[in-house]
Amino acid sequence: MIRHKILLIILFAFHFYTALCQANSSVSENTLTHLKKFRTHFSKSMLDENPEMIQSYFADDIRLMPEFQKTIITKANVTLYWKLFGGRFDTQEFNRTETEIIDIGSRIVEIGSFSSKMKSKSDGKVFELKGKYLDLWEKRGDQILLLTQAWNYDYAINFGDQLKFPEVPSVIVAYEPHVPIDNPIRFELAAINDFMETVISQRDSKIWSQFYADDASWLYTANSIVQGRKSLDDFFERHAKELPIFEKLNIRNDRIDDFGKYVVEYASHVAIIRNGDFSGIFTGKDLVLWRREPNGSLKIFKHIGMYD
Repeated sequence: MIRHKILLIILFAFHFYTALCQANSSVSENTLTHLKKFRTHFSKSMLDENPEMIQSYFADDIRLMPEFQKTIITKANVTLYWKLFGGRFDTQEFNRTETEIIDIGSRIVEIGSFSSKMKSKSDGKVFELKGKYLDLWEKRGDQILLLTQAWNYDYAINFGDQLKFPEVPSVIVAYEPHVPIDNPIRFELAAINDFMETVISQRDSKIWSQFYADDASWLYTANSIVQGRKSLDDFFERHAKELPIFEKLNIRNDRIDDFGKYVVEYASHVAIIRNGDFSGIFTGKDLVLWRREPNGSLKIFKHIGMYD
């Protein structure tokens, strides 16, 4: 029995390693080294409360998409965010582990998980966080610069207000102008998103799941990563039953980068909801990697969403 269990563990480890290598197979060694170096420096910058340590990795127009915080744009504002974070919390432990790295041409997508333990400098209270992230890097000549960071948490957080930093210039992207529908890919996404609004409002889980590729990953807030057709179908069936009534749902986008087989969409939404005696208006933001399937259809391949 023990030998059988050991064999199963070895087989699992082998398949996990093989899957990770396959996910990274199209990424150059130089790129992998660069990303590994950033992960090391990012963790050290958190522990040392020194965001200047990672500034050189940022694109000037970097976009930060945190849970509980409006979108932050530009290197200076992102650096200020991490500086204020270090001023509020003493990070005692921080770990970041990549699970998938994908080269889509002029962009590199990295998905992974993180955990941290931090102490409030104001009252000494200790908090622990576990979540997942999606980093989007851009190749610019001989440089690889961090263009976008998005993350959320694996479970409901009851101290979300302490993770907000109103001093940082930020924007509710859902209230900003969306891209004009003036080319085929924008037209296609506008039509898909319009249909998605209807499907979500009607809580139609079976159609909702069909927006995603069979091997898609959905990094939804307050959940672990949902991956693969069976998990996606089960998730949307369960999630649709939990939804409130949508009096209005508007899915928007303010940036679309078309790379042929892959399309990166910076999306957002405004939702007017009611649930019993409760009602409200909520906004959120999404980073979506679409993939053109062999039959020509456009499907969601990787998706992370955060509330503002």
